[in-house]
Amino acid sequence: MTTAVAVPAALLSALSFGIGSVLQQQAASEAPTTDSLRPRLLLELARRPKWLTGMGLVVSSYALLGLALASGPLVLVQPLAATDLVFALPFLAWRRAVPLTRPEVAGIMCTAGGVAMFLTVLPVPSPGTVPDLVDWVPVLAAVGGAVMLLAPAGLRRRGRTRTALFAVCAALLFALLDSLTKSTAVRFQTEGAGAFLAWEPHSLIVVGVLGLTMSQSAYQAGSLAISLPIIDTLEPIGAVLIGIAVFGERLAQTPSALAVQMLGAAVAVTGILLLDRSPLARA
Repeated sequence: MTTAVAVPAALLSALSFGIGSVLQQQAASEAPTTDSLRPRLLLELARRPKWLTGMGLVVSSYALLGLALASGPLVLVQPLAATDLVFALPFLAWRRAVPLTRPEVAGIMCTAGGVAMFLTVLPVPSPGTVPDLVDWVPVLAAVGGAVMLLAPAGLRRRGRTRTALFAVCAALLFALLDSLTKSTAVRFQTEGAGAFLAWEPHSLIVVGVLGLTMSQSAYQAGSLAISLPIIDTLEPIGAVLIGIAVFGERLAQTPSALAVQMLGAAVAVTGILLLDRSPLARA
């Protein structure tokens, strides 16, 4: 594993996803609400140049994330990839020709500093391994069950609740997608073209389409102030937990180092909440 590749690739992934999400949310918010959670929502958005530009950036983000995950563990890559809001807010400020406020700057610094604190005490990553299918069963059941419960509940709600429920579903699916990407990347490294015979590469398409539909439905239902912080918080947490449960990855091994990691996570979440309160994100 090469952290010299994983770290910059994860940060570039966050940059692409943050800017792409802004463009997608602006386009999705203009689509009819009756299209939520329906395939025709994606067909409608595909006719909008702004959304297509955002989609191109999101695809680039995913490719960069795949490179990062092929080079480093989930517990390293996902906290870095979750800093997309740090890039999204300055981009929004630039587009609207307004300066960042002190709380917004503080939120950016807390998010970046908290993630850095979390990563400084990570143990040296071990070589990547491909989990058995039986290891995936509890994760697939948990994510699938949660989405099947929360998505219909979101359809029955309006406003912030609808946006939040869809965003939670998107975050869970993205965490699963990240983990499957990790497994697929390791398979291609160890098996070459034989990886196409495994189930993970094909599952990426299904999970990816479901996650995309959920995220676009969340963007459509409300502002980034609700959806993006939820995705930014739950996706890396979910991916890290899957990394520990399925891939056998590790957090800090000593109580003091683990305390530093928990403090860093708390600071990063505080930063995300500060960014959540930004008028830029609420527009």
